[in-house]
Amino acid sequence: MRDLKGGRLSLDPSAVPAIELVGIDKSFGPVHANKNINLNIAKGTIHGIIGENGAGKSTLMSILYGFYQADHGEIRISGKPILIRDSQAAIAAGIGMVHQHFMLVENFTVLENVMLGVEGGQLLGRSADKARAELERLEKEYGLEVDPDGIIEELAVGAQQRVEILKALYRGADILILDEPTGVLTPAEADHLFNVLRVLREQGKTIILITHKLREIMAITDSVSVMRRGEMVATRKTAETTVEELAELMVGRHVLLHVEKGEARPGPVLLSVRNLTVKDARGVTMVDNVSFDVRAGEIVGIAGVAGNGQSELLEAIAGIRKPFSGEIIMDGQPVAGLDAARRRDLGLAHIPEDRHHMGLVLKFEEYENSILGYHRDPKYGRGAFLDLDGIRKDAEDKIAKYDIRPPNPRLRTANFSGGNQQKIVVAREIERDPKLLIVGQPTRGVDVGAIEFIHRRIIETRDAGKAVLLVSVELDEIRSLSDRILVMFAGRIVGEKTGETEEQTLGLMMAGIAA
Repeated sequence: MRDLKGGRLSLDPSAVPAIELVGIDKSFGPVHANKNINLNIAKGTIHGIIGENGAGKSTLMSILYGFYQADHGEIRISGKPILIRDSQAAIAAGIGMVHQHFMLVENFTVLENVMLGVEGGQLLGRSADKARAELERLEKEYGLEVDPDGIIEELAVGAQQRVEILKALYRGADILILDEPTGVLTPAEADHLFNVLRVLREQGKTIILITHKLREIMAITDSVSVMRRGEMVATRKTAETTVEELAELMVGRHVLLHVEKGEARPGPVLLSVRNLTVKDARGVTMVDNVSFDVRAGEIVGIAGVAGNGQSELLEAIAGIRKPFSGEIIMDGQPVAGLDAARRRDLGLAHIPEDRHHMGLVLKFEEYENSILGYHRDPKYGRGAFLDLDGIRKDAEDKIAKYDIRPPNPRLRTANFSGGNQQKIVVAREIERDPKLLIVGQPTRGVDVGAIEFIHRRIIETRDAGKAVLLVSVELDEIRSLSDRILVMFAGRIVGEKTGETEEQTLGLMMAGIAA
């Protein structure tokens, strides 16, 4: 029998599941990450698993793939109990995993990456010939076309992901786990991936899809399971549920899924970028002669696939990276010669793309991160002496206002979930009441409840008359938040659109195809 999406969906209740998780329990010290998890996944289906940050999804998949061992419980593959001590045991059991951050050797060829670890003895040339023939067969069978002799670092992101899938299939995987697979893809690349997944399903493969994008769950899965606070709270056939129900199951309350904002009221220009060129450490041009303005009371979004210059642009504006040429003017004042601290003094706030490496010191306690970069402000102390009681009280106020959980300013920041870590950064920057807010990937790796909250704060910042420059690879986010959208490709701005522009049009522009 086929489901509505054209795939084979096992409806026979007596059929042996591809995967059974029975009473899986896992703790890390006082943190109970998985609580008596029971889950059945039918053969030849695409099964989604969703949940808030910290819900236990990654822990559960890490147990299935052998990275962790469960404290209690049993894993069954095709009805047979199995002990998965490591990833090699998982591969031997027919389980493959495509990680969010690809596990490829960038200066190796596609063929070399596929063969790596399973070369097949001393006669490497003969093994390579066999591997090439098998790779070509897999490419044709599953629509995973990629040049076997292509160098990984020279391939587009979508092609690199296909290599990861080919690696798993080459090792005999019948079960594929995909962790946030579309996070770095253009819409066209995501569509191609979904077509590949449908073909895999047609060929009898079982796919587990971990994603926070509910629209993708509805588009591609046959069934979906929801985790909350370490527990499996629901499993639904996708055709019998809605985005609204899934969001409410994830967070335990009603969630506003659509950004509500009024018309922008643009004021004077607060950021002017003129003929800006930025090069990386190798001397490669990453931002190529870019010019644009951002006005008070508007959100200007920059859309583009990761790696097309957006990161370097934000870093240049923030004062972290020195431009090669061009001008950056804040509120009428050139700032190209000023460092990041001086720009903050002039009213710039920066929510960086990578909260772990640029936004937080994970070993610090929450209250210490709550003033990071602003610790010289006289309100936090005099000279070399910090007012620790005052700083902690200030942190408690931000925790309450931004619903940061757990509400403990003395907790190490590493012990907060990704969504709450992001709230710490957002609270620190927005509460400075900046003139100009620049934001990179505001909801990367953030669950649906925190996304709603962060979006609301960004809109409030705009409505308070501030200028907001937003960079995101999430087209839904760009389209719903932005008053104007600039599209970047290969370091250049290739066009300007409005939030009403169709996703397909933006996707073509992001791929370098004029639209």
